[in-house]
Amino acid sequence: MTSIQKKLAALTILGLAIATSTRAATPAAQPATAASADGLDAQQKEMLAIANDLSRRCSETMEKWMAANEVTEDQLFNRLYYPIAKTDPPKFNTDWDRLSDRDIQGLEEAALARSGAIVYVVLTDLNGYVPTHNTRYSQTLTGNVAVDWTGNRTKRIFNNHVEIAASRSSAPFIFQTYQRDNGEKLQDVGVPVMVRGRQFGAVRLGFRPAEAP
Repeated sequence: MTSIQKKLAALTILGLAIATSTRAATPAAQPATAASADGLDAQQKEMLAIANDLSRRCSETMEKWMAANEVTEDQLFNRLYYPIAKTDPPKFNTDWDRLSDRDIQGLEEAALARSGAIVYVVLTDLNGYVPTHNTRYSQTLTGNVAVDWTGNRTKRIFNNHVEIAASRSSAPFIFQTYQRDNGEKLQDVGVPVMVRGRQFGAVRLGFRPAEAP
């Protein structure tokens, strides 16, 4: 496939991704924001602090890439996704996801280790693209869809109503009830990620709510 063909294919996929991002929320996936951190419980405040810290670290890392001329601002924001052959659900490379694999996953893993309640914590762009998932969800592809659906969730576009709301929200944070495509029901907090004054996307952190005493 030539470079032009790759870009045309990527733009087609992007159009499909944006179109599906407007799907109505299911009853189990209604977004809810908090006006201020004062209204959060202790666990939510803890999760928000972890997400904020990771957001800052991701921003600093991506700005270092540009300062070192490893990627241009245009490449980071061009939203071109190159389909990875024979993947189901579809996976994509970008002009910079190799840098994310190198530098972002370690930051995500450090955040994940801060609480046993955290199920995932990822960097996502505005379209819900996750360039690098946590190690537990980046296992070697087996070709068995049932196994890979859970074991290899990296480089996918996650664009249901809740996922897109978290990825695109410009509010300081957004908490939502989130039912994953594997059936697990969690709380999800999204925090914007800014790069050179522009919103790149967000950090999303999913966690199991503590049981009420």
